[in-house]
Amino acid sequence: MPLKFVLRPNEKVIINGAVIGAGDRPGSFFLYNTANFLRGREVLKEEQIDCIEKKLYFVIQLVYIFPEDAVLNLQRFASILAETREARPDCRDDLDEIERLVEARNYYRALKICRKMFKGGSDASPNAEGAADSPATDPAP
Repeated sequence: MPLKFVLRPNEKVIINGAVIGAGDRPGSFFLYNTANFLRGREVLKEEQIDCIEKKLYFVIQLVYIFPEDAVLNLQRFASILAETREARPDCRDDLDEIERLVEARNYYRALKICRKMFKGGSDASPNAEGAADSPATDPAP
């Protein structure tokens, strides 16, 4: 069964590293095979990093969107994860789950948990808009 998603007017999505944008009207799209994607509102830009949780989110995002650079970014992930564990001992369970998900290559779910750790909590998106639906590589449980 394909994954349907709707882009708002002028919204962008990254699918397997390619940036795709909607025109001035909303559009429905279907993904019929496995693909890595993030909607524009889920993408964290480097200049938006203002806390350790966003730094962790950003490096997971890089691994997810740019698998060709995964080796380097996974090394960065390990270092930032250790730094986050020190800064946020209250989030030990979430950080353990993020680590497990990254090891299992389930990056989207790791990003989702990481988003919950942002200031404001409860699934806050990187761009302060609502959270998006799951991608094609992240089937519902």
